[in-house]
Amino acid sequence: MIPTPYLLFLGDVPDQLAAKVAQGIKDWRPENAVGQFRMHGCGADVGVADMTLAEAKEAGAKTLVIGVANRGGVISEEWKAVIIEAINMGYDIASGLHNLLRNENDLQAEAKRAGTQLHDVRIPSVAYPIANGKKRVGKRMLAVGTDCSAGKMYTGLAVDAEMRERGMKSTFAPTGQTGILITGRGVPLDAVIADFMAGAVEWLTPDNDPDHWDIIEGQGSLFHVSYSGVTMALIHGGQPDALVLSHEPTRTHMRGLPDYSLPSLEELRDTVLPIARIVNPACQITGISINTQHLGDEEALRYCEETEARMGLPTVDPFRHGAGRLVDGLAAI
Repeated sequence: MIPTPYLLFLGDVPDQLAAKVAQGIKDWRPENAVGQFRMHGCGADVGVADMTLAEAKEAGAKTLVIGVANRGGVISEEWKAVIIEAINMGYDIASGLHNLLRNENDLQAEAKRAGTQLHDVRIPSVAYPIANGKKRVGKRMLAVGTDCSAGKMYTGLAVDAEMRERGMKSTFAPTGQTGILITGRGVPLDAVIADFMAGAVEWLTPDNDPDHWDIIEGQGSLFHVSYSGVTMALIHGGQPDALVLSHEPTRTHMRGLPDYSLPSLEELRDTVLPIARIVNPACQITGISINTQHLGDEEALRYCEETEARMGLPTVDPFRHGAGRLVDGLAAI
């Protein structure tokens, strides 16, 4: 287990979306977030106290978590200087980047000398099977997005929390580094060999009670040319009974792809449902989750109301307004 609480390392990332790992920890496990460490030029702020390494150590922090998901997952030399200083102060280091801590010889040497641990979250720890497509007992929900980083994980966590509050049987099934750091379990799906990705999702969501829901953390987007493969694996491996469409309405193009515009919710609906019904002919779209973080209160409510009227599906921002209506939709199937 990774020792808690954490100091959240934001490095010098340019924007808020790049700090989604740290933001997720702060929002869903605030008791584990002592503070944040930001370097010069950092464009993100997750809303906890800025601290030096020494201040956070004094406040009880045990692990420096690299709380960002930058493109390519690279640990820069500037970051290394901070990480090495933290190791020498007795911090464990945790990372979900593709650039693994264990492959950095200088970090390994420093950790060995200091007697601290390097925790790579994005390493599969199980020999996952190839998917067999057999129908499993229990129910499963998957959030699918018009883009990546559109609120799919927050949707899943909010739905799971609401179900548990109601006394329903529910398990949040993490498939990315942030979800794993929040819950302490899961599958780092984008680090699984492609042939085994759908099988890993089957493994993560096995047979369960007929009224039990696995709330599968969504990844990527079928419309995102960089990350569509992981979305397809989630759909086919998850065999969802229910899909929730996720959308962030203020974007002008796909995340990291300025030459690609976002699809409409109608395009997402019409594309994803036939694909999901390949493995589960009974699959339904039961609601829409809107990430309204960049909208004012009245604008957010108006956008959700207009979308609901247009799409004919319960539409909310589950983090801002609660996931009750999304859970109502799931309970009805």
